[in-house]
Amino acid sequence: TEVDLVPLEETIVTLTTGGYIKRINPATYKIQKRGGKGIMGMKTIQEDIVEHFILANTHDNLMFFTDSGKVFQTQVYEIPEGTRVARGRGISNFLEGISSEEKVLSLVAKTAKKDGNASSDKFLVMVTKNGRIKKTSLEEFENVRKSGIIAIKLEKGDLLKKVVKTSGEDDIILTTKQGIAIRFKEKDIRPMGRSAAGVKRIRLKKGDEVVGMDVIENQTSNIKNQNGKRY
Repeated sequence: TEVDLVPLEETIVTLTTGGYIKRINPATYKIQKRGGKGIMGMKTIQEDIVEHFILANTHDNLMFFTDSGKVFQTQVYEIPEGTRVARGRGISNFLEGISSEEKVLSLVAKTAKKDGNASSDKFLVMVTKNGRIKKTSLEEFENVRKSGIIAIKLEKGDLLKKVVKTSGEDDIILTTKQGIAIRFKEKDIRPMGRSAAGVKRIRLKKGDEVVGMDVIENQTSNIKNQNGKRY
């Protein structure tokens, strides 16, 4: 197949608020000593800024989640490799059906299954502006089209805010615009189908909204007590 002719290597994908995307070899960025002023990583115009920066492999599938609750997908190697200062190409060249009103809010790299090697990532957890949360198996997103499919059903006035990969054993933390945070076990959320709307997870005060979510990985299996016993 076409992907078998593409070298498997790490690459960095960047996406700006204006919708310009490119990938670049990580070796382009050299290690600098303390006090180094850094180098230009991407050329932008006017008020455009780099918003997403993700490390992936060229054989990965890259999913683009938008605030409207849709998800689009393309293979990483299909994104043209650019120079360090290049602006990149418009995202509409890779994703069919994405409108100018839709904002990409999360990039998720999904590694293709090969030789029976399973990834530790088993679920996608999504949260909306109004505090609804949903956990769905990654297998539900095996055949995402470039034209996009519904990732979560949104209520009127709600927007998808963040999407993260989880192992099924992690903790989740949510934060709001007014500085409220909540942490809970991922197991507290039951898995749902791709088109489900999710459940209310955080009670918001008037004028507040969810602005962020992150995963706290469960690493207790790697901790040992003084006798060397794992717990």
